[in-house]
Amino acid sequence: MDWIQAFLLGLVQGLTEYLPVSSSGHLAIGSAMFGINVKENLAFTVIVHVATVFSTLVILWKEISWIFKGLAQCRMNDETRYFINIVISMIPVGIVGVFFKDYVEKIFGSGLAIVGSLLIVTALLLTFSYFAKPRQKANISMRDAFIIGLAQAVAVLPGLSRSGSTIATGLLLGNSKEKLAQFSFIMVIPPILGEALLDVVKMLNGSDDSMLQSVAPLSLIVGFLAAFISGCVACKWMISIVKRGKLIYFAIYCALAGAATLIFNFI
Repeated sequence: MDWIQAFLLGLVQGLTEYLPVSSSGHLAIGSAMFGINVKENLAFTVIVHVATVFSTLVILWKEISWIFKGLAQCRMNDETRYFINIVISMIPVGIVGVFFKDYVEKIFGSGLAIVGSLLIVTALLLTFSYFAKPRQKANISMRDAFIIGLAQAVAVLPGLSRSGSTIATGLLLGNSKEKLAQFSFIMVIPPILGEALLDVVKMLNGSDDSMLQSVAPLSLIVGFLAAFISGCVACKWMISIVKRGKLIYFAIYCALAGAATLIFNFI
């Protein structure tokens, strides 16, 4: 992987991690175009995912610091309830990560047909959430946090957007658009770091030394910066988009991208 490819893939990761178009699906498409197996370049995968975590911390630092300040008071306040909801939302994806990680990785290598099909599913989900008008709730409940967490767990499949699935599910449950976007982006931080930690352990075990050496340091740096900067832009933009309820445009994009991917796969 040269630095230009690393830049483009990092750019794709940063933008699509937050926009409801599936980062894993677009990385799979980009990898196929460049003839690169990103999943075999564990160092690069870890770097770009950590970069998106940093972009979340930068854009949502006010909200994250609010949580920790509340936790420091050691009492059941709004901040503590919010933190509990984050923990609850992590349970489904944690189960998938621990018990089904190998199965999910096999799906990643099964070709673009699944990616294209699930991009179309993402389009349908975004469309449904756009036209549905449930009664609005003031706060995200523990029940809703768990259901949104289930959506995040299912979205580990390539082509099914994590942010699109969690935000659309939350909207269908009647949650506030502004609070939902922030919750969706904060709740993904622990799973991303957990997955990165598992990949680091895999590399340190020695079985993946070749994977670590296959990416030049310059490519890792370029990929990190591209993912971080584009992630900051996309995170801030996506929060604004959700507030204005304009997810239908991404539904159209996902439908077109899914159809194009299926056509490309079968040609």
